[in-house]
Amino acid sequence: MVSAVVFDVGETLLDDSREWGAWADWIGVPRHTFSTVLGAVTAAGRDNAETFQYFRPGFDVAHERQLREEAGQGESIEDKDLYPDVRSGLARLKDLGLWVGVAGNQTARTGELLRGLNLPVDGIATSGEWGVAKPAPGFFERVVRMTPAGVAGEVLYVGDHRDNDVVAGKAAGLQTALIRRGPWGYLWADDPLVRRNADWVINSLHDLPELLAAA
Repeated sequence: MVSAVVFDVGETLLDDSREWGAWADWIGVPRHTFSTVLGAVTAAGRDNAETFQYFRPGFDVAHERQLREEAGQGESIEDKDLYPDVRSGLARLKDLGLWVGVAGNQTARTGELLRGLNLPVDGIATSGEWGVAKPAPGFFERVVRMTPAGVAGEVLYVGDHRDNDVVAGKAAGLQTALIRRGPWGYLWADDPLVRRNADWVINSLHDLPELLAAA
């Protein structure tokens, strides 16, 4: 039984196109070039932060993020960055009586920005606020603790990343779903590891209410 559903952020709830484009502009690389290298890094199963090393060896993401903030070009999340099914999909889950949350590998600043969107959810947290990030088991322990379920098996974690979301979530005892969107979601939707570890592979948040009601 699922009593709580917790969502990843990037390419699950948010379309990251605008943010990746801003990073490409910041380091002076054409957006298409940056996107192509990001795709190659993704396909190799490496951390997307490694993309920067191809253009600027030794690139310090945290330091550069602070410089962006100081230059007035820092993190920004607006309604237009949400995928079209997010507000309605989250609301439908709450209508089923489920506890709904958001938790991903983002900065504390992202947590503040997400709360400012007034999403129909019961809780929002980020790895930057917790001090532990996916795929560490401690991250998923915090996910379970943020819900009223208190039992990992009653929590469904939904994300687009094979290793960080599906495999790690399942290893921590949660139920998992991979959403087929964004580069990672499309790349890994039919991957054997995903098929072995994901309870569901979905195309939209709107798929979940029917699947969970049937379950």
